[in-house]
Amino acid sequence: QVQLVESGGGLVQAGGSLRLSCVTSGITFSAYGAGWFRQAPGKEREFVAAISWSGGSTSYADSVKGRFTISRDNAKNAVDLRMNSLKPEDTGVYYCAAEVAGWGIKRLQVQYDYWGQGTQVTVSS
Repeated sequence: QVQLVESGGGLVQAGGSLRLSCVTSGITFSAYGAGWFRQAPGKEREFVAAISWSGGSTSYADSVKGRFTISRDNAKNAVDLRMNSLKPEDTGVYYCAAEVAGWGIKRLQVQYDYWGQGTQVTVSS
């Protein structure tokens, strides 16, 4: 059974930081690309960041570039998202996802095979 479990969400003031973690099981994580997506209230889920199976390539949404950092530890079957300089518009449910690694970085939800349940991030102004 494949599981992706996110943690680290919470309430933070604008300008603060949070670190989200996603631990996977049931897959050979080192063979998967990974990504983070988020869904704000009343909006569609959107791409945030992605990382290749090796960790050698990353991609970010323009809205988070320079503030968020995605990383992975294949030995721990985990992918993290470090979020700095948080803004109220970063509020939402954050989901991690995994996709059978192929060429390039995946930014579309349909390209991902497995999803976590999400963790809430709330940034107050």
